[in-house]
Amino acid sequence: CALQALKQQYRRRAEATPDDHVVLWFDACLFDQAMLAHILSCLHHLAAKHVELLCVDAFPGIMPFHGLGQLRPVQLASLYATRRPLSDAHLRFAVLADSAFATQDASILSALAHSTDAPLPWLTRAAARWLQEQAAPDTGMGRLECLAMDAVRAGCDTPQAIFAAVDAADEPPHFWGDTTLWAKINALADRKPPLLMIEGPTDRLPQWESTIPLNDFRITRAPNA
Repeated sequence: CALQALKQQYRRRAEATPDDHVVLWFDACLFDQAMLAHILSCLHHLAAKHVELLCVDAFPGIMPFHGLGQLRPVQLASLYATRRPLSDAHLRFAVLADSAFATQDASILSALAHSTDAPLPWLTRAAARWLQEQAAPDTGMGRLECLAMDAVRAGCDTPQAIFAAVDAADEPPHFWGDTTLWAKINALADRKPPLLMIEGPTDRLPQWESTIPLNDFRITRAPNA
């Protein structure tokens, strides 16, 4: 389970020594950058001396590029030479970012998002993207919810069609997948009053593994939405 996996990861980090050579491979998306900040914060606590980072936001010939999982072994191997060593300044910056994500401190996240000389620039972009996910004062929706609503207004009425429209409209690299998007759609249907109506075998889209075909669902705007 997830808890056991996390415990194992923390045990492995606790067993590391300051002289261990650590090479981290990460995507540039919000989700991975938040994890990177936490891992680097842990390594800073361990006083790690030999940490290298390989962070990827694009690869020749792959468009759109969403992450390392799209690459074949030979393509991954070609990236190894692009890794760079991290200094204590990188690790201290990661500690600040990790604290901001953990506490959801909007002022620190905003400062990170507007930083122009950050030692880990993709962390600043991740902070900016996280702020976009917070509810806007005028709509009460974050960016992903707004994109889902735009897709439905444009005539997309199936989960797959909405996913394709949102995927095309959101700037890569994406931090979200189908599970996250379905949760946003369900949340829009759970509002009072609802913004979306979900018709299908169940009144909400399945969040994890399910035998229910997504083709059996139809999603439309709620009245007056």
